[in-house]
Amino acid sequence: MQPGRRNLCALILFAAAAALLIDVPAAAHAVLLESSPALKSAVSGPDVPVKLRFNVRIDALRSRLTLIRPDGSTQALEISKQTPADTLSAEATGLAAGAYRLRWQVLASDGHITRGEIPFTVTAS
Repeated sequence: MQPGRRNLCALILFAAAAALLIDVPAAAHAVLLESSPALKSAVSGPDVPVKLRFNVRIDALRSRLTLIRPDGSTQALEISKQTPADTLSAEATGLAAGAYRLRWQVLASDGHITRGEIPFTVTAS
């Protein structure tokens, strides 16, 4: 093999090995790490603070929180602008005793939309 060609092969091999060793942060879908109210929990009403924390940055402007009432009606909750980048917060007010579901939809930093629901019960205070 000619010296120039050998150097080129060595360079290509070195570049391939270096590419495998570079630590590139992996893009991950949003995973719910913690919530308040917690899944299947009982909370005191009538006002219930809502907080969802995820494993990645969330685009709060393109995310949604919807409260599903015991009668099946829905109410969009206003997401607070004063939260960390991985958290959505809101306030559900005037809730009567009963079974509710918090439906969430978030746009994560990787560009993927993730959805879920958190059932919970409001008890009379």
